[in-house]
Amino acid sequence: MAAYMRSMICLLSVERNVLLTRGSSCTVESKRYVRGLRRKPVKVLFPDSETGESLQPPRPQSQTTGHNIKRDKEAKLTSKAEAPDGNSALGLANFTVSKDQVEGLRVERAFPGDKRLSRLVSVARSRTFREHQGKILLEGRRLICDALEAGANPQMVFFSTVDRLRELPLDRLRRATLVKVKFEDIKLWSDVVAPQGVIAIFSLPDPSRLKFPQTGQSVPLSLICDNIRDPGNLGTILRCAAAAGCHDVLLTKGCVDTWEPKVLRAAMGAHFRLPIYPSLDWNDIESHLPKPVTVHVADNCCGSERTGGAAEAQVDVSSKPSKAGDYGWVSARPNRKNMRYEEYDSDSDSDSDCEDVGLSLPRVDTKLYHDSWAQSPTALVIGGETHGLSLEAVQLAGKTAGQRLFIPVVPEVDSLNSAMAASILLFEGRKQLLKLMETSGRKGKYKVQQKL
Repeated sequence: MAAYMRSMICLLSVERNVLLTRGSSCTVESKRYVRGLRRKPVKVLFPDSETGESLQPPRPQSQTTGHNIKRDKEAKLTSKAEAPDGNSALGLANFTVSKDQVEGLRVERAFPGDKRLSRLVSVARSRTFREHQGKILLEGRRLICDALEAGANPQMVFFSTVDRLRELPLDRLRRATLVKVKFEDIKLWSDVVAPQGVIAIFSLPDPSRLKFPQTGQSVPLSLICDNIRDPGNLGTILRCAAAAGCHDVLLTKGCVDTWEPKVLRAAMGAHFRLPIYPSLDWNDIESHLPKPVTVHVADNCCGSERTGGAAEAQVDVSSKPSKAGDYGWVSARPNRKNMRYEEYDSDSDSDSDCEDVGLSLPRVDTKLYHDSWAQSPTALVIGGETHGLSLEAVQLAGKTAGQRLFIPVVPEVDSLNSAMAASILLFEGRKQLLKLMETSGRKGKYKVQQKL
């Protein structure tokens, strides 16, 4: 039995060797291709002169089909996506569009790598970009709602949650691009300590086309900001002008941009409550004022001019025309037509600023702020704290029989802040104009009754 088993084993080994010898080429080729596939799992292609089939092992049908469908779907969505208006000029790439909707409005979701928020926010903060591209940045629910109520045109809205988006009037966002982003991204690009989670890009508004809610409550009082360089002061002045019911606000060249983030925060929505015309020449300012009009200038003289009291200042300063360099409240440097905004610096006065150019000023009498000075359509000029009033402002006041409005303070106290002085004078002017309108109304009613 043992001998029989040994013979069978030998026979099997001989047959195996024969088979391996006959099919050696196929076996070797199979092993070679298998090793190649294990090293680099790619599809093997034969040259054009040879014919053969790929030896890549087939993958499961369900897995291959799923990957292809997903890849084709992403490619179609990316190819159909179009950049919003203005983004092509910024060099933004196409983005993947989601199918989310909020009350009928399509909402896009910002995926990782979407740099639209960072790029738009950074360029919207630049004054050069705002002037050339016509875009402004508004942050916060209240400011965005005020802009929408006034008729401003929204282009893109970034929000962190759907609840934040629903706080806005959605019926006015039909033409805007709505993008949902992470709150961390908004916090990174926000200017406030506690952001509300919503930022909007608007077209630069045209004051003549906006709808202001308090037009019927305004008084014939215009405010002229002359070279106001501090953003906080300008924003506060605009807020006071809106609260006092001014007809409009005119800004000369050299003032800080009205759409600066600091100005927007300090103004608290005043940009959308009354017309604001920025970067005007003095010739343009005269064309914006009603005719006839009386232009008064705010007196921000300080130091030795205050020590003698209001009566002495009224006599000494108004006695005769003088040069600009003799007044502490008038800039000796004339306003240039190409003047640009410079960074605010309370210590930026230089010798060139105080050079006496030899121009004589017209006679402008001084008057206490609480005396009667607003008896007709009136304009008030508030000068910057660094350089004071422009020569053109004083000349315009003399041409229209205006006066210097003096706010007396105790001795040894510096001049008032420009925003504080503006608030005092604006509300005093409103009180006098309302009293005049009330008196005129009574007289008109009395005349009608007499005729009847």
